[in-house]
Amino acid sequence: MATLRSLAALETPALVLDDTRMERNLARMRTHLQRLSVRARPHVKTCKSLPIVARMVDGAGGPVTVSTLQEAERCFAAGHREVLYAVGLAPNKLDHVLDLRARGCDLNVVVDGIDGAAAIAARRADIPVLLEIDSDDHRAGIRPQDDALLATARRLADGAVVRGVMTHAGASYDCRSRAEIVAMAHRERDAVVTAAARLRTAGFAAPVVSVGSTPTALFADDLTGVTEVRAGVYVFMDLVMVGLGVCAFEDLAISVLCSVIGHQRDKNWLITDGGWMALSRDRGTSAFAVDHGYGAVCDVRGGLVPDLVVHGTNQEHGLVARRDGGALDFARFPVGTLLRVLPNHACATAAQHDRYHVVRGGNEVLATWPRFSGW
Repeated sequence: MATLRSLAALETPALVLDDTRMERNLARMRTHLQRLSVRARPHVKTCKSLPIVARMVDGAGGPVTVSTLQEAERCFAAGHREVLYAVGLAPNKLDHVLDLRARGCDLNVVVDGIDGAAAIAARRADIPVLLEIDSDDHRAGIRPQDDALLATARRLADGAVVRGVMTHAGASYDCRSRAEIVAMAHRERDAVVTAAARLRTAGFAAPVVSVGSTPTALFADDLTGVTEVRAGVYVFMDLVMVGLGVCAFEDLAISVLCSVIGHQRDKNWLITDGGWMALSRDRGTSAFAVDHGYGAVCDVRGGLVPDLVVHGTNQEHGLVARRDGGALDFARFPVGTLLRVLPNHACATAAQHDRYHVVRGGNEVLATWPRFSGW
């Protein structure tokens, strides 16, 4: 990558990606999954950028997980043939799914009940399907011991292919210790392994046994019976992951560059041009022992400024204050000062922007990588 310009030359707000931190995060997950002898099918919903997807799969054309058919289209066009659309399939998307498959994309879909299975099977198109398993009472899915598991599989068999099972341990985000996350990883694994065993006993091959969440993926210590791991936010990490103990501040790879545009001395606020349109309205750290407001504040080189947070936002304004309510040193932050805000939720913050400005540990922009959006 050739140097283009410094961050100071950018109009703010802008999304900054530290390539060094991202590569460290990727290497950590890659090494961990290799140790557990399970393959990765990374989730691209966090980054939505093909140069980053190529890094996540560690080579051209590797398997990916998507949350939108737009992501499936982009990844397939870039050579990623093995695609899992990991969101329950609305019937109005079946034509699009069949079109992608007709063009050579090995697109797998997800279902979590008989009604959804009936809509897919009715097309008689042998669409490969994973049954979504409820491993944690968090969201969608069939409980592994529920009679609905085999009933759904049998309904699918009327016109589709039961390829296996998948789950997402979203409740891992509610854990508050490493031990709790490890226990959740065991629970996640046991749920899909049990469900797959029941399917096989009933005559279904079910070759795919898929799990996925960044906390459980990184803290799992035994994935016997699991064939693949899906995770996405690990590529960037965020303040929620810091709060869970999954990573440190120094691992957060994206931030939003913004400018100080005013002082409110009587309120003890800095005003920036980084409002919720740039940061998102996600308040994911509000349930943690340390609440980072709408984001923790760093200097222009990415160094954390202790106790400075974005405590409030309007559409285009960020309100920056000390966490402890203490007096700000306004002379330290004159109008025009560049700050970088670390996100609560990397997926939500990145979604506010159309490109990444790539740096390596400093403030020189080495490349600009586009993001895509839409469904």
